[in-house]
Amino acid sequence: MTQTDVLVVGAGPTGLTLACDLARRGAGVRIVDRVPRFPAGSRGKGLSPRSLEVLDDLAVIDRVLAAGVTHLPHRKYRGAEVIAEADPEAATVPTPDVPYPTGLMIPQWRVEEILRDRLAGLGVAVELGTELRDLGQDAGGVTATVGTSPIRARYLVGCDGGRSTVRKLLGLSLRGETPDVQLMAVGDVEVDGLGRDAWHQWFAADGAIMLCPLPGTDAFQVQASHEVDGDGSPLEPTLERFQRTFDRIAGVPGVRLTSLAWRSSYRVQVRMVDRLQVGRVFLAGDAAHVHPIAGGLGMNTGIQDAYNLGWKLGLVLAGRAAPDLLTTYEEERLPIASRLLDITSERLAVVLDAIKARGGGVDAVATPELSQLMVRYPWSRLSRSTTATTNGPRPGDRAPDAPLRDAATGAPVRLFDRFRGPHFTLLGLGERAAAALRGSTETDVVKPCPVGPDGLRDDAGHAARAYGTDALILVRPDGHIGLIADPAGPEAVDEYLRAPTAGGSARRPARDRA
Repeated sequence: MTQTDVLVVGAGPTGLTLACDLARRGAGVRIVDRVPRFPAGSRGKGLSPRSLEVLDDLAVIDRVLAAGVTHLPHRKYRGAEVIAEADPEAATVPTPDVPYPTGLMIPQWRVEEILRDRLAGLGVAVELGTELRDLGQDAGGVTATVGTSPIRARYLVGCDGGRSTVRKLLGLSLRGETPDVQLMAVGDVEVDGLGRDAWHQWFAADGAIMLCPLPGTDAFQVQASHEVDGDGSPLEPTLERFQRTFDRIAGVPGVRLTSLAWRSSYRVQVRMVDRLQVGRVFLAGDAAHVHPIAGGLGMNTGIQDAYNLGWKLGLVLAGRAAPDLLTTYEEERLPIASRLLDITSERLAVVLDAIKARGGGVDAVATPELSQLMVRYPWSRLSRSTTATTNGPRPGDRAPDAPLRDAATGAPVRLFDRFRGPHFTLLGLGERAAAALRGSTETDVVKPCPVGPDGLRDDAGHAARAYGTDALILVRPDGHIGLIADPAGPEAVDEYLRAPTAGGSARRPARDRA
């Protein structure tokens, strides 16, 4: 029987993010998928600003940005007439604390390709045509039957989508509702007669069709109302039926859809599990929650589920934390999943109302919450403070970026550069914090980052505006703030990292502790 630390079931963006995070921590990981070949359909087509920050930490952001586009206009038509055009993020620009302020249009298969390459560089390959058939667990681990072979793993994570085998084997179900919303046909096609400079959208009383160019390809993703038979039942999407829908709703002469490469049907579901952990088995992404596509949060929320779980599994596997740390995955992410269902349902209702008016379109979905930069965990046991200060972010919040300079060389450096990697970062802001960190050396778990004369220069005051000027701030490996401590009591950092739900045997950076 082969053995591994973690068996990841499902090689979409969720499973690949988790596998990359675990592999870079030195954990043994296998990732399997039942499909015989890598999917080529676009499926999801956008990354949120917060997901871009996750991919920055995983060291793939340059490839991701090069493969996508931002600020794609939404162009609305009546027939051949353009009646409205909008870029819902036109006024959004990078700021010192938010380097990736807008979503990135990029097909899901390209995200997966980039993550697979990163994973291969870490020595792990996706095992295709490898289906999970059964699992059992005991106090020491999980035994999974994959194909005809048993695999023994310390933990197993189901990232295998809305029809999750892992979820079914655990006896869990997606609870919720199927709203009475029209089924949608989706596909990847090539289009003659339309430019690639906009997301083209037509809405009519009897249906809709949208054509969105997919960056780095010759294809467009088509989203359309289903053609129906004489009884009103939806027909399977085909190239001919997509063309028929376009001709009926848009009616623009000379526009031809060709080369259908992928197709699917989408029905709105608003459902989630009531548990993310059963013993040594976890669920993440669509295996745990499915929701309206409004806002494009499916792929993104899965990536962030994986990012939340990865560092916790890594610490436990390395003996740096007690297994109780893993219970905070469900504690933190289950409420986020619940809110996800609410916000996507709300935004879908807004869009369905907007398209009834002339010039309305899917850009009506826009709201700051869709950036996912405001996701926070104030209720978590991992969010703590030993100071009464109210300036700056609070425990559980996302840790902002800030441009700084190296005190010795004057070279520019970002806080995100210091956060990047599988470690906690201990920020020291102000003279008292600098004194508390003076002489500290980094460990494999915690890296000190003094901001001031002894460390990084905040010449423009961006770090001070983001965090305040007198605090010790412990940033978790997933970029959320775990602890805000008074610089006069740096022992709070040790206490935080010793706690069973934090870092177990970890310690703050060494400094001849007295």
